[in-house]
Amino acid sequence: MVCVRATRWTGPMNTETSTPRPSSPARAAGDQIPAERVLLAGGTGKTGRRIAALLPGARIASRSGAPAFDWHRPDTWPGSLAGVEAVYLSYPEDVAAPGAAENLAAFAALAARLGTRRLVLLSGRGMPWAADSERAVTASGLEWTVLRGSWFAQNFSEEFLVDEVRGGTFTLPVPPTAAEPFVDLDDLAEVAVAVLTRSGHAGRVYELTGPRALTLSETAEALSAAIGRPVTHRHVTPEAYRETLVAGGLPEAHAGLLTRLFVEVFDGRNSRVTDDIPAVLGRPAGDFARYARRAAAAGAWAPAAG
Repeated sequence: MVCVRATRWTGPMNTETSTPRPSSPARAAGDQIPAERVLLAGGTGKTGRRIAALLPGARIASRSGAPAFDWHRPDTWPGSLAGVEAVYLSYPEDVAAPGAAENLAAFAALAARLGTRRLVLLSGRGMPWAADSERAVTASGLEWTVLRGSWFAQNFSEEFLVDEVRGGTFTLPVPPTAAEPFVDLDDLAEVAVAVLTRSGHAGRVYELTGPRALTLSETAEALSAAIGRPVTHRHVTPEAYRETLVAGGLPEAHAGLLTRLFVEVFDGRNSRVTDDIPAVLGRPAGDFARYARRAAAAGAWAPAAG
């Protein structure tokens, strides 16, 4: 799911290259793609860094990397793709952001020309407005898998809602009865590694959920139990929420997109639990309460020093 951070929208980018497509090493069906031939585009984000930890040797594509990689600078793409067989695609703002589909299509076309074999896209569950970005990958002519994640459990402990939860509340423009089967990003990362490196997942769309749906009231109760002090959910109108995001420094377009996403994905369309994580990993998906206890034990919501 989306991550709130101040960022600047840029328009769609296209890239042209005359680089010939190199030959990829021959691999028998069922062979595992080695880590050093996997590229994590978004490898420093919440999902990417977990995949990187599970896949030592994978290439990390980021603006601070060497070579540098920037979704909004197509001239940085070829250097990262050289010799790569599989790519994890995590678009930095959101797959529904302006220009995302165009950039993903241009990147996929370049990847195909340079010999990449497999694309794995992180998308969002219950987001029909992400269809163009998904189509950019599924129409690439390469092996593809789409991972549609439920709302990330880690949104409560990393970057987005962590400060509010530490203070005893979290604010969203949805009612307390709204339910969501939050996905643990540790599970999502394991699924991504399996899909990137092993055969049998081409042409599949996986909807990744936790094992049960919790209302936001139940979510607050689970957080309270894990942290050891009360946490409550605060429901505000979409207009008030958007205004709060803008006041916090987000551009109007980004604030409006996030507000719309939150209102729509919590409207009940995503409350159904799937068995895609157990099917891929051969074990149950992690429960939200277990995630909350683990995050609390790691100090995610410890009171600020001083």
